[in-house]
Amino acid sequence: MTATRHDEGTEAPTPAPGPRRIRRRIAAVVSVIGELLITAGLILALFVVYSLWWTNVLADREAHKQGDRIRKNWAQGPKGPGALDTKDGIGFLHVPAMKNGEVLVKKGTDSDILNEGVAGFYTKPVKSALPQEKKGNFTLAAHRDGHGAKFHNIDKLKEGDPIVFESKDTWYIYKVYASLTETSKYNTDVLDDVPKESGKRKPGRFITLTTCTPVYTSDYRYIVWGELVRTEKVDANRTAPKELR
Repeated sequence: MTATRHDEGTEAPTPAPGPRRIRRRIAAVVSVIGELLITAGLILALFVVYSLWWTNVLADREAHKQGDRIRKNWAQGPKGPGALDTKDGIGFLHVPAMKNGEVLVKKGTDSDILNEGVAGFYTKPVKSALPQEKKGNFTLAAHRDGHGAKFHNIDKLKEGDPIVFESKDTWYIYKVYASLTETSKYNTDVLDDVPKESGKRKPGRFITLTTCTPVYTSDYRYIVWGELVRTEKVDANRTAPKELR
């Protein structure tokens, strides 16, 4: 019998991978995808921690440093009313219902200002009145989340709650009388000297707090309005008004 001979250079066909080998390959791919998803999740979690916690830490440090500097300047400066310093800050906002301590108030509402963990008074698109003016609307903005989140608890403010502004020589005591839980970010009417959306029709001495809403977004704005009820002169000990005791 003559043996069958393969032609030289002809390779035997590669056997198809068996079910076990296919399963191993699928498992390897799934493992890699799983590791990538875990890594992505960790990166996202770190970003959230940075945005919502660490930026608060940094902003609070900066705000405290700036606030201490202003109080030191007040103590060392001449007694009585002084020139308004709109660069370093004009004073401190105290809102017991928000449980946010004292909040330094500076000029401007751009992100580079508010990111310092402060509140800023509007210079555009509507120029804010200042507390010492006889008529007008003292309009303020601050972050609700991250970078100090000074207005995070703005939704806790109710009608009749005090809002106190402390300048070098005067306490300005306002009382909340209206709020708007959601409005367009482009609604500048809420900043008018006479904020008609709050129900007012005649000039007065108002304060307006604005921030983003819903929480963790910047889609809309949350507004709270207050009206001045009285002022108190700052004494030598800077004794706080009864609303803050």
